[in-house]
Amino acid sequence: MKLNYDVLVIGGGHAGCEAASASANMGAKTCLVTMDMNKIAQMSCNPAIGGIAKGQIVREIDALGGQMGLVTDATSIQFRMLNVGKGPAMWSPRAQCDRGKFIWEWRRMLDQTPNLDIWQDQADELLVENGEAIGVRTIWGAELYAKCVVITAGTFLNGLMHIGRKMVAGGRIAEPAVPHFTESITRHGVVSARMKTGTPVRIDKRSIHFEDLEEQPGEKRDYQFSYMNKKGALQQLPCWTVNTNAEVHEVLRSGLEDSPLYNGQIQSIGPRYCPSIETKLVTFPEREKHPLFLEPEGEDTNEMYLNGFSSSLPMDVQIEALKKMPAFRDVKVYRPGYAIEYDFFDPTQLNHSLESKIIPNLFMAGQVNGTTGYEEAGGQGTMAGINAALKAGFAGSSNGEDYNPFILHRDEAYIGVLIDDLVTKGVDEPYRMFTSRAEYRILLRQDDADARLTEKAYELGLAKRDRYDWWMEKKKAIEEIESFCQNFAIKPRLINSNLEALGTTPLQFGCKLTELVNRPQLNLQNLSEIIPQLKEVLNRPINRKAEIAEAAEVRMKYKGYIERERMVAEKMHRLENIKIRGHFNYEELQGLSTEARQKLAKIQPETLAQASRIPGVSPSDINVMLVLMGR
Repeated sequence: MKLNYDVLVIGGGHAGCEAASASANMGAKTCLVTMDMNKIAQMSCNPAIGGIAKGQIVREIDALGGQMGLVTDATSIQFRMLNVGKGPAMWSPRAQCDRGKFIWEWRRMLDQTPNLDIWQDQADELLVENGEAIGVRTIWGAELYAKCVVITAGTFLNGLMHIGRKMVAGGRIAEPAVPHFTESITRHGVVSARMKTGTPVRIDKRSIHFEDLEEQPGEKRDYQFSYMNKKGALQQLPCWTVNTNAEVHEVLRSGLEDSPLYNGQIQSIGPRYCPSIETKLVTFPEREKHPLFLEPEGEDTNEMYLNGFSSSLPMDVQIEALKKMPAFRDVKVYRPGYAIEYDFFDPTQLNHSLESKIIPNLFMAGQVNGTTGYEEAGGQGTMAGINAALKAGFAGSSNGEDYNPFILHRDEAYIGVLIDDLVTKGVDEPYRMFTSRAEYRILLRQDDADARLTEKAYELGLAKRDRYDWWMEKKKAIEEIESFCQNFAIKPRLINSNLEALGTTPLQFGCKLTELVNRPQLNLQNLSEIIPQLKEVLNRPINRKAEIAEAAEVRMKYKGYIERERMVAEKMHRLENIKIRGHFNYEELQGLSTEARQKLAKIQPETLAQASRIPGVSPSDINVMLVLMGR
């Protein structure tokens, strides 16, 4: 059997779902191939979306017209805004979700997406003709052809699971691995390697002594991920915190000789920033305790997730160690934690569009590019889906060979930082996004992703009219609040007593309201209680939405920082405009260091700015190239 499409997406995880929906929503006839339609967008590890820097990525996916934010809001059982004690560049939204309902909400969205088919099967071979990807053959013999193929296979490529000394092939617990498919790609010159990740034990809620845990409630404020304001209706549930202790550590250490991480069984590298509990003991032997977070898996299940207790130790060791904590003294588990090794492909072999430099029309997104995390996968999937649709001839691109790829720069989105890091620097461990990776993070706040991206997405045809209209309405409302504050005059005699009561210095002279907003002790909310005219502005129907006033306030308070960072970004754009790919034979440039020649020859950067971010390429190397190009 043969089927023909514009875009073919292999893998129904977070990257695959976003890629398929983006491509289909842009008008491309799309097919999503997944091994199990009942586990689409499965949250294989933590049942949560967002977190530090990750929450910003979800907001960006939403601003681009993606689905992750909408699905999260519909299935959220707890929402928190992290880092609110720091500046707004660091604020990061995070939501606990109902794992089962998350899957079915994604399935509902995909089922309702025009131009999108779902095919339940397993990819077995990438089909390549004249050096270009043209489709896949499945294990059941179906041949699916497309103008562009997007690989989003997660941890399934030659996946191997570990619990103690026991090893079982699989891409996820109780799910088969995908053999052969990696080899059908690498035979064409693409380089692959192995990575490792893991997940914790799942616990029966009925066996837990909650009186020995500390409750961690969610936000009282009505936060959401999606700018489209579609509120979910699920019951809001708390999480709990607990610490390990010396007895727990003693039991865990007794099993280290059977740990696949330390007995030579696992050779690949795991995530630095989400280590297993046994790695924590070895790396930080002086620590007497480690924090753990107990999180619900859903509103109507007894299954709970123990965040921070990822492990591949023998199952009896894991359970015995848990029982050394008072809250888990009678613990029952659904299954132990396990580690998994899987294939990924060197991301420096990709263009910024996420298309392979080696096999044209082949795109890759998610863990197959060496990343970890649902959000990083979703961001890549969105971009791969957009560019696959563009290359297939949609959204104004009639000729795939000379199409103009959609690329986000480092000052435009965390997604841009993520992709640039991958294709420029490569990975030697699973890549996770942090705010510290973004040099322009004041420009990449969680409150302004729609300001940065929605108009771009609307021009592509991905963001639809309702999303665009909402952004224009919101933009007008923010500007109205800013304009009012910039023009409203404050008289000292009318407000000084209130200012002192709010803990800030009284005025000696009149000023504009903006100057008061900029004071750290003051904000639009407490000022509106003493300035009736401001309260009237904030009480207009659209301005009552918390995100409107919050965005306006951030723009006013941090205006100087934002403008300064934008100037720095614009200087870097000058180097972004200097195209160098194909202009140099790096091996012959004796003015460059040996390391720079080797790295530049391998990666073949598109622009001088990209070259400047390659590890091993120094500022003096960039100056040599500028001189050679005649500046």
